[in-house]
Amino acid sequence: METAQSTNPLITNDAIVFGLLMTVLALVFYTSKLQTFFWKRFYRVVPTVLLCYFVPALFNTFNLISGAHSALYDVASRYLLPASLVLFTIGIDIKGLKRLGTKAIIIFFAGTLGVMLGGPLAFAIVGSTFPDILHFKEEETWRGLATIAGSWIGGGANQAAMLEVFGASKTLFAQMIAVDVLVANIWMGLLLYGAQHRKKIDRWLKADNSAIADLEKKMEQLHAGQSNTAQGISNWIIVLGVAFGATGVSHLLADFIAPWFEMHFPQTAQYSLTSNFFWLVIIATTIGMALSFTKARKLEHDGASNIASLFLYILVATIGMNMNLKALLDNPKFFLVGIIWILSHITITLLIARLIRAPFFFVAVGSQANIGGAASAPIVAAAFSRYLTPVGVLLAVLGYAVGTYGGYICGLALQVISNWLS
Repeated sequence: METAQSTNPLITNDAIVFGLLMTVLALVFYTSKLQTFFWKRFYRVVPTVLLCYFVPALFNTFNLISGAHSALYDVASRYLLPASLVLFTIGIDIKGLKRLGTKAIIIFFAGTLGVMLGGPLAFAIVGSTFPDILHFKEEETWRGLATIAGSWIGGGANQAAMLEVFGASKTLFAQMIAVDVLVANIWMGLLLYGAQHRKKIDRWLKADNSAIADLEKKMEQLHAGQSNTAQGISNWIIVLGVAFGATGVSHLLADFIAPWFEMHFPQTAQYSLTSNFFWLVIIATTIGMALSFTKARKLEHDGASNIASLFLYILVATIGMNMNLKALLDNPKFFLVGIIWILSHITITLLIARLIRAPFFFVAVGSQANIGGAASAPIVAAAFSRYLTPVGVLLAVLGYAVGTYGGYICGLALQVISNWLS
């Protein structure tokens, strides 16, 4: 989602914007390899992926570029994301994923519970302190907040469903999108930062991450032979052919399946089955996982996951350019609700994780599968290990399934709080 800016950005040509983003990525990775005292200390604190995310956000904030005026995110999310999902999953150890157990599911639903309880709690706290927030231009604010609940449990389709169900105006909805995008993206940035310090967090959680470590080690051993077996550009072209060929098939099937559901079973919109993007992600991931049982798995030796990582970093940069930090000044009380809301989600997720001794990986990916959905959960998963990206996808799909139910229940609770404070 995007927050519109009042004036056109300085740079509107997407070719120039893309060149700028790629230059940022190049500078980040170049400086991360430098062995000077400053850069070594700097990147010990600030992870590379976080810079790839926040530098474009700063460009957008100061109107140098604008996600609202660019098609780059659409290109990256519709072409590069499914291609990266195919390449990430093509070499995955499916049996290893099964050994991760049920903790990932438990943490995901803990995050869902955190959203459902956190919204009404945040609204009650801010509404009792600032009663004027209960209404926005003579409209009940809770109707708009319910759309955030749909987004933070499921995704865009679930958010749109809550918009239709509770009838918020487009003006109020625009305010809620700003809260959604900014708060969710700040939290994503913190998760990316936390991924670099997961050992310390795991110690606090008293976590057993042996299953994750075993899977990662096994996949690293498979990946280790890459530089010795790669045979140059022909192998890379084969990798790209498989990635974008599968992406093309995914688009072809999604363009058929989504309209079919919309025409014959429109009620399934609440499960995102009428969403083209939902099917695109599902089909691309399924193709990649199916290929992992064939000889195509050997493409991992030819750089499949490296190319997928490149695509993912480009996606990170395009997501960042949709974040406007100045939106905090538009209606700070709404953002205060959003901040308390996300803190409630974080608190409940961490408490349950500590109770069941779940590793921080499950916390980060389970949380992002709720808050960010299929476009960003794989990014957070890849920040821990490129080989665990499918976990983010699978949990995000689960979010699509429960998002409408959770968002609806949360919306009703918000209405009760509004009536109680009025």
